[in-house]
Amino acid sequence: MPAASQPTESARINLRTSPEAKALIERAAAIMGSTVSSFMLQYAYEAARRLVAEQEVITLSDRDRDAFLAALEKPPEPTLTLIDLMRRKP
Repeated sequence: MPAASQPTESARINLRTSPEAKALIERAAAIMGSTVSSFMLQYAYEAARRLVAEQEVITLSDRDRDAFLAALEKPPEPTLTLIDLMRRKP
């Protein structure tokens, strides 16, 4: 979770679940020694952060990075098809 002092504002998230899922989450929170809210916030926040990072960060091998940079430095000449496409009006 973000490192910060006491939040000055908070937002509420409500959800419904099955009794079995609720019981399991309560059990897991108790094992961790935290409240259900803290447990759910911690793990949901971590999962959301990972998911967003996976979508926003591209990791390339050295070979792929070098090929990408080379293409940026010396792009290929545009083809006639590309030129025609770029001349089209929206």
